[in-house]
Amino acid sequence: MEQTKILVIDDELVIRESLAGWLERDGYFVGKAANGEEALSILKAERFDILLLDIQLGGMSGMEVLEHVKEHYPDTDVIMITAFGSIPSAVKAMKCHAFDYLLKPFDPDELGVLIQKVVEHQAQKSENQFLKQEVEERSRFESMIGQSVAMQEIFQLIEDIRDTETTVLIAGETGTGKGLAAKAIHTNSPVCEGPFVGVNCGAIPNHLMESELFGYQKGAFTDAKETRKGRLEMANGGTLFLDEIGEISMRMQIDLLQVLEDKLFYKVGGTQPISADFRVIAATHADLGKAIKEKKFREDLFYRLNVISFSMPPLRERKEDIPLLADHFLMKFNREINRGVEKISREAMDELMLHEWPGNVRELSNAIERAVVVCRTRIITPEDLPIVKHLEEESKKRHTSLSDVEKQHINNILNQAGWNISKSAEILGIDRSTLYNKIKRYELTKNDEPGSGCD
Repeated sequence: MEQTKILVIDDELVIRESLAGWLERDGYFVGKAANGEEALSILKAERFDILLLDIQLGGMSGMEVLEHVKEHYPDTDVIMITAFGSIPSAVKAMKCHAFDYLLKPFDPDELGVLIQKVVEHQAQKSENQFLKQEVEERSRFESMIGQSVAMQEIFQLIEDIRDTETTVLIAGETGTGKGLAAKAIHTNSPVCEGPFVGVNCGAIPNHLMESELFGYQKGAFTDAKETRKGRLEMANGGTLFLDEIGEISMRMQIDLLQVLEDKLFYKVGGTQPISADFRVIAATHADLGKAIKEKKFREDLFYRLNVISFSMPPLRERKEDIPLLADHFLMKFNREINRGVEKISREAMDELMLHEWPGNVRELSNAIERAVVVCRTRIITPEDLPIVKHLEEESKKRHTSLSDVEKQHINNILNQAGWNISKSAEILGIDRSTLYNKIKRYELTKNDEPGSGCD
């Protein structure tokens, strides 16, 4: 087991040496600093697990050192050293995330118990972090995150087809992560060393789609100043991802079907056939079955694409994944924006769980990014969330409060579920204890009719 390292910071030599001597006899590695500036210099060069920090330091104050340590070395625990008359300052330090405080004059036994308490706390924190990482590893597949049954089934399917180059069709609402699934399939396939070439069929005008896919010869049309490769040729040896395949024209569907069958095509203005060998993954938010009935999508192309198919579930149907996703986005945007937001409060997480997320994972990502930007503390609260701001604005329009909106929604769900608490909590995407707390807060009873919580 690695030796615990403690840094003693006190401007009184006698106290500094006494504390260091006691701690060294107990088997700890001990460093010493006479002031805040010296302590920060030592911390830059060496990691310490625990600081014993005097509140009353000359020059840089103990509180200033504490704030710096919590910002730059958040895993280091700090015990403040204080005289009896400075207890209010010690309490203030506790609010700034000091672990505890130690009163002068010192009792060696009391010091030993307190240090052991910190060591056990750090061991528990490390174990929790390890367990959390294990859960996250089981809940991740490439860039996709999910511990829900639906997502685990998708992870398993991608694993099952990893040795094939089978054509795959991915369905799902906008923002559910169809593109991430396509990249995961490519990364876990025999053509993973080849290019991954995406085409957003819904973003390219029909009159440009042909040249975009097939490329063109120099002089094929007015603006063709030079010969250009199309996406089909770029994807040779890799994967062609046709996003929003349901948006392409009937004419292009015919051309594309021919290419998928023969793996041969002509550039616009070209006379020589070009061969390209690639894996095809297509995605759509549209109902292709309905489009076929309406003669807007070719049935033969559908069957050519629909060899292996699955649907990405909307976020409202896998709410158990919201905490994982929210924490992932919190860490992501902390890094990208260089912020120090530590966590999402329970109340804010409740709001995330209650929201229906029509924009799915993309909307959740945007919500957390905004919260990280506007958060003025280290904890995201409901007030930092755009969904709460939106509900407040909607409430004002209807002259009702946000709590009335929530009360009405919970009451409606309870009545629809016949006041089955487990079923209602599952529909709302919260746990039973949270639901009981909200029932108590809003004084809901079985006699309330749907909508009675709002005038």
